[in-house]
Amino acid sequence: MLGEDVTEELEYIPGRFIVNQIIRPRAACTCCEAIQQAPMPSRPIERGRPGPGLLAHVLVSKYADHLPLYRQSQIYAREGVELDRSTMADWVGKSTALLEPLAEAIGKLVHNGPALFADDTPVKMLAPGTRKTQTARVWAYVRDERPWDGTAPPCAWYQFTTDRKGEHPVSHLSGYKGWVHADGYSGFNGVFGENKASEMACMAHVRRKFVDVFTAQGSSIAEEAIKRIAKLYAVEKEARRKSPEERVALRKAKAEPVFDDLEAWLHAQLPKISGKSPLAQAIRYALGRMPKAQPYLENGFLELDNNTAERAMKPVAIGRKNWMFAGSQRGGKAMAIAFTLIETAKLNGIDPQAWLTDVLSRIADHKITKLDELMPWNYKVTD
Repeated sequence: MLGEDVTEELEYIPGRFIVNQIIRPRAACTCCEAIQQAPMPSRPIERGRPGPGLLAHVLVSKYADHLPLYRQSQIYAREGVELDRSTMADWVGKSTALLEPLAEAIGKLVHNGPALFADDTPVKMLAPGTRKTQTARVWAYVRDERPWDGTAPPCAWYQFTTDRKGEHPVSHLSGYKGWVHADGYSGFNGVFGENKASEMACMAHVRRKFVDVFTAQGSSIAEEAIKRIAKLYAVEKEARRKSPEERVALRKAKAEPVFDDLEAWLHAQLPKISGKSPLAQAIRYALGRMPKAQPYLENGFLELDNNTAERAMKPVAIGRKNWMFAGSQRGGKAMAIAFTLIETAKLNGIDPQAWLTDVLSRIADHKITKLDELMPWNYKVTD
């Protein structure tokens, strides 16, 4: 024999449905003739037919893989299982209601951090009593201490509102006195102040203004501003995963001179250009935001930008292109709960479907005082 060749072929076997039978024998007592039967085991949806794995699959398919329920229904039909979209919508509502305490616990953990990242994005919602849609909002609040080597697990907490009034972030962050990374949206102004949160502005938004001007006009001043801001980000690359004390020392030595020089240079450029030009608007925006971005030089647990929150908004932005709109305020709330759980699992490197399957199989009987045991960072993969 001269040996053999081994060729590996990657194949795909479609997902399969199984039917679990729960058999509960009935027995009659020979003395009293009473009939005895074991109670039904706890299930995610009382008197419902879906198992925890199916519920988790529907949630993850919609909110992580961005498959609308009607498309899921079509996929399942090809596999010989008829599941109506309205039936799955009911499952989404009931399963997220069951999971809501876990989402609220994640929100509390976000509030407990020294700093968080905040952002919002529009989504369409079907207006009650009409066939038209109105613009609602999804808000994201993220705690992520990994850049400064913190020990707390990363968390993302989402909220849904029917409009963009500033009262919503004020309510969401009521009692919070840490630092909030945010863009310049005025609706966040009520969050900041004495005995309230402190503001950390976003230099990525500052940079973006100059990028827009340079792309449209090829301005040399805008190009120079972009290069100077790039030097600040070079320092941040070096500071990543260092302790807060090390980050402050590095920033004071390398970033602070660049930051101060950029601010002075922008002041010097403003009189040289038309006050109504897009470049002047970009410079005025930068000069208005930079004093509120400066605190990162003194606080090692702060970041130079709000990109963490913007990344948290990407699943919403991708999803709304597929499922188009929330069917109701209740549906928007279910969406926020699902995003909270799925994105927090992803931040911790956990498969959201496997974790949610485990949680949905246990949470109905789980003590509310021990929710930490169900958190994704405490999930253990079993063979």
